[in-house]
Order: sequence, then C-alpha cells, then structure tokens
Amino acid sequence: MNIQEAAAALRAGKTSSAALTAAAFDRIREENPRLNAIQTTMEDSARARAQQADEELKRGQDLGPLHGIPIAVKDLFATKGVRTTGGSKLFADWVPDYDDAVVEKLRSAGAVIVGKCGMHELAYGITSNNPHFGAVRNSCDPDCIPGGSSGGSAAAVASGMAFMAMGSDTGGSIRIPASYCGVVGLKPTFGRVSKYGVMPLGYTLDHMGPLARTVRDCAITLQALAGHDTRDPSCARQPVPQFVPEPECSIRGVRIGMPENFYLEKLDGDVEASVRAAFYRAESLGATIVPVRVPDIVALNTIGRVILLAEASAVLERYAQTRRADIGTDVLALLDQGRLVPATDYIQAQRLRTGIQRDFRKIWKQVDCLFTPTTPITAPKIGAVTVDLQGDTEDVRLATTRFMRGINVLGLPALSIPCGVDKRKMPIGLQIIGKAFDEAMVLRVGAAMEDDFETAKGPQS
Repeated sequence: MNIQEAAAALRAGKTSSAALTAAAFDRIREENPRLNAIQTTMEDSARARAQQADEELKRGQDLGPLHGIPIAVKDLFATKGVRTTGGSKLFADWVPDYDDAVVEKLRSAGAVIVGKCGMHELAYGITSNNPHFGAVRNSCDPDCIPGGSSGGSAAAVASGMAFMAMGSDTGGSIRIPASYCGVVGLKPTFGRVSKYGVMPLGYTLDHMGPLARTVRDCAITLQALAGHDTRDPSCARQPVPQFVPEPECSIRGVRIGMPENFYLEKLDGDVEASVRAAFYRAESLGATIVPVRVPDIVALNTIGRVILLAEASAVLERYAQTRRADIGTDVLALLDQGRLVPATDYIQAQRLRTGIQRDFRKIWKQVDCLFTPTTPITAPKIGAVTVDLQGDTEDVRLATTRFMRGINVLGLPALSIPCGVDKRKMPIGLQIIGKAFDEAMVLRVGAAMEDDFETAKGPQS
C-alpha cells in the first residue's frame, strides 16, 4: 500500500490511522533489529497523533493526503522534545525545543511521525556505516550498504516501517539510498523546500526531500513542503504548482535527453542495460529521445568537492577542533581536508559553478529532462572501499556520487526511480533531471515510467 492508497482507505473507512500506525510499529519491531533503520522511535506521540487524526477525519477535518499517514524523518531534522543526533556522538543528547520547517509542515499536513532514521554521521558519507549507532543495512541484502547519508530513511521505506521518510541531499544523499534500496527519492530544486532548523552540512549544496514507495507519494510530500520561508534566506519565492501527476499521465511529446558523454560511460553492465532500456520504454510511451552533450561533469564534480569540503569544515569547525575524539575517523578526515582548502580555491569554485550553471541552462532549449543512471553500480557490501568497473579499480565513494554530486552544484531537481535489478537481484536506479523549479515535469515523467514498469511487471503475488 502506498500513501495514495492508504489515504483513500482512510477516507473510505476501510482502515484507521491508529491501525496503520500500529502496523508500522509492528514492522519496526520485526525489521529494525536486522536493519537498524530507525534510531529513535516515537511510539507514544505517534499513537496519540494517530488517534487524533482519526477523530479529525471523522469530523470532516481533512488536512490532505498525508493526514494520518505514518512517516519517519532523518535524524538531522529537529523534532521538539525528541533527541536529534545527526548520527553523531556530538549531539547524542541534544533534545531540540523546536521543530524545524520541514517537520512543522509535515505536522501541519497531519502526518504521524513514528521515528527518526539512522544516517551516515553528520550526513557526510555514502555508506550509513555509523561508528556510534551501528551500521544501517540494506533490506534487499543486509550484507550491503543502503547508501547514504539518508540510508535509514531508504531502508525504513523499503522494509515497510514508514510510508515516507524525509532525507537530505548534499551530494546525492537522497538519490543514492533510493537507488541502492529500490525506492523513489526526490531532490527538489535548491530553495524549493526550506532548510530552516535542519542540521546543515553544505550551506549552498543542502537540499531536503522525500524517499517513498512511489513517485506520486514523493509528489504528495513535496506539495506539503514547498513554499517560501522567510526564516531561510536561500528559500526561493517561486509559485507552488500542482506536483502530483494525474493517473495514467502521458509523456507523449516530452523531449528526453540521452547524454552522449560522461553519464553512460564506465558503468556496471546490468546498470547500463537497464538504463538504456528505460530510453526505449520512454520512446514507446511517445517521448522523443534527443542525444545531447553535457558540459564538463568531471570539472563540475571537482567544483562540488571543493565547495563541500570548505563548507562542511566551516559548519563543523568548532567541533573538529574541540571534540575530535567524538567524530568518526572517515568524517574527521574530510573535515581536516576541508580546513586545508584555500579561500581562493573556494571562491574560484563558486565562480566556475556559475559558468557551468549557465552552460547547463542551454540544454533546456533542446530537452525537457535528462535520463542518467542514478549510480554506476548497485549497492556494494558493507566495508567495501573499492569497486571494479570495466577493468578499473575505483573508490566506492567517488563511484557512487559520480552522477549526482554535480546536480547539487547546479541546484537542479532530480528524481531516482527503480528501473530494474542486477544479477544479484539488487535494485538499479534511473535518475531524471529537470530544469530549475520544474519538479512537475520531472515527477510526471517519473510517474509515467513507473506506471509502465509496474504494467510490465504484471500482477504481483
């Protein structure tokens, strides 16, 4: 059951929020000892909110499709009265006295928050192998990473602990777990969703977005979250359109870009086959496939690494100096590297960023969106540090972020949807990238592809 189906069942009296919430906690008790996806449960408050939601709906007070739906949030979203650790020993005992903007909006939409999801420490990594709270595991294969940094959010959704879980994305941290766990993940345009009150990592790279079972569930969540917030200086004053694609939406006439360079190079064979098949599927649905050459993504990724190294070290400078023993070795190494980035390099990276953003805007004169693999590989084993790709040995972190880091630099909306499995039956992700503030197009294309994938799979047992 997805959010749309659960919302319809609630309004038809076929279930209750209390029943859905009880089922979520049953699932948490069953699966969380194996997966470590939920770090802090909120059972008492969730059950009380579910009962309240049932009473509200009975009175005709309908707050929208998230009303009464059990969800979870990554443990860097501030929740009033509930500890918010950021996956770090630094904040292990921090209990905020406020909700951040995202949690405020989710509560206003009637959602029932069942818990806080585990994550890579301080959101600075792709494994979610956390040295303080334990490794989060992939529900498709517990010996594999779920991706990061929003690994717990993806694992919670994939295993049925929550209908939707919020994540953050600074260099792929929503889309990587979506790809590795076989769920849908949306990184909206930079500034579309307020970051007020959320633990930062990269001031100019952080994006907040949902992971869910379907594209339309992500769209429903974005509908509740989008909009200007005066408390966040980077939050855009853009109109909020209708994001949720209609049933059986069409992509006839949509121009889909097929990159001739970079994005279809140096891939796992199963990933390449599945992504190329997605182009044929889109064409069979009436879309036009347009070959395009993208700007220098290698340079763009380098720009992203320089910016993140500097910004993350600035965010966490006080702790990296005074509480070094409380920070995991992998994160501490990155923070130390960031302190070595000269100010001139950071400024030049920002200047080059503006130039490539300008170059990328020219692509939208040719196409409405781009298809790429989300990740060039499927989920590696926990502890793996390298991967072999077409005869070359590559760092797992760099390989995993290769197709995503630059999209954070550009600030563009990007969606990851499942588009197949490899020989190990591990999920493969398709990334759909759109122009700034055109999430509606990205979601429509994603929903049409998802509908076609589901039709092709046929009835499920």
